[in-house]
Amino acid sequence: MTNKYCELIKKLRIEKGLSQEDIYSKLDTSRSTYIAFEQGKTDLNFSQMVKIADIFGISLENIESGMYPNMKKYKEMILSFLRLANSSDKKIPKTKLAKLVYLADFNWFYEKLDSMSGMQYRRQTYGPVPDMYFRALDELESDGKIVIDRSKNNMFLIKESESNTKQQFDDLNSEEKKLIKNISKRWNDKRTEEIVNFTHNQLPYFLCREDEIIPYELITQEDPKNLY
Repeated sequence: MTNKYCELIKKLRIEKGLSQEDIYSKLDTSRSTYIAFEQGKTDLNFSQMVKIADIFGISLENIESGMYPNMKKYKEMILSFLRLANSSDKKIPKTKLAKLVYLADFNWFYEKLDSMSGMQYRRQTYGPVPDMYFRALDELESDGKIVIDRSKNNMFLIKESESNTKQQFDDLNSEEKKLIKNISKRWNDKRTEEIVNFTHNQLPYFLCREDEIIPYELITQEDPKNLY
């Protein structure tokens, strides 16, 4: 168990206004044992992990990784790439957009040992993508922040709506925005197939099985020349 794992649970507990007693009483453990857990000195067993996940409404993958998905920030990452699109119609194919956001998350981890969005990426046929990606697109469209062109069958094209172009991306700091800009500049003129092939050949995707959650730590083994 890592300190990040324990820190995540402590952070979520405090954010929800729960006391340590509120938690350890539901785990059938003692106060001292739970305090030791938050301090990273002891582990939870599997049944306690399941209870913790239920209490905070997160997955076991979130607990094990020590990361909690920030949907608001993830949406800002998506919108940032759309705003930086340099095509004449300002549209980005759905698959390419997913890969751009993936590169931002995993390159941020390479630099900071932390995910930008906290999302867990799954190895899918067309590359690594979080389960929440399609939900994020649906919600952005429903909120009028993006426009999705579905006229080309599975190659949906996405752009930021004109009414959203003044939105400030407050959840992203200046370093994160700079990385997103660099990645966008690198891939703006490239076809979807090129970025798909690139991410497929990176170690995180290559070493995992189909439908498996991709550990962020694998990117730290990648050749620095092949990060994005």
